[in-house]
Amino acid sequence: MIDLHLHTTASDGRLTPRELVERAHAAGLRVMAVTDHDTTAAVGDASRVGADVGVEVVAGIEVTAVEDGRDVHVLGYFLDPDDPTLAAFLTTQRLRRITRVRAIADRLASLGVPVDVDALLACARRETGKSIGRPQVARAMIDAGHVRDTREAFDRWLATGRPGFVAREGPSIEAVIDALHGAGGLASLAHPGKTLIDARIPALRDAGLDAIEVFHPDHDEVTRARYAERAAQLGCLMTGGSDFHGDPAHGLEPGAVTVPAGEWARLLGARAHA
Repeated sequence: MIDLHLHTTASDGRLTPRELVERAHAAGLRVMAVTDHDTTAAVGDASRVGADVGVEVVAGIEVTAVEDGRDVHVLGYFLDPDDPTLAAFLTTQRLRRITRVRAIADRLASLGVPVDVDALLACARRETGKSIGRPQVARAMIDAGHVRDTREAFDRWLATGRPGFVAREGPSIEAVIDALHGAGGLASLAHPGKTLIDARIPALRDAGLDAIEVFHPDHDEVTRARYAERAAQLGCLMTGGSDFHGDPAHGLEPGAVTVPAGEWARLLGARAHA
């Protein structure tokens, strides 16, 4: 099985790199990608554990772009996690995340829903590769007794349009694609069924987008078929995975959604010619 969308404690996942790889191995995965938000900090540790247990670990990432005030995520694969230009780009991304988390906490406090994010912010400043965001704020809301789980935190407070939402500043999708290509990676539009920017996909393909994440837990059969057809029409590759974070509110395990072997072979072929 091949799962190309998993997260660790380097961003908003709940498992360390070692724990994630071991859990993926137990689930029967033979190929996995670590795709933390705006950081490659876990790739090295995960790769070493993968080599020990017999799981191929792909160097990946999920980078946040901003379009019309909304987050749009772009997955990167086969990139050089130590590329200095990418590292500088990601440092800026993570600093923006720190600023946003503080703004969200201030917004929640003004709404009578105070949360303690000081420890989270201190950790992000101390651990330079640590990437923080709304899921960690959601956990702080649970700790404060404001919500039962992260799903409620987003549905009531943190999702786009909800009272605690604060818009993000960030790069364009095209700039993210360029940054991933500059580090030798392939770029895939993450879970387009969530972001709903279908009209932009042809232009993004012209800008260098390599793939579309067709296989995702939020894509039902009809949605998968639609994006598979769009990928074929545009000559894009297809990616996918469980988007595993280890959050019990979602109940997904590594390998809950996988990439067909044929699509994995096409990705490897594109990597060889990149």
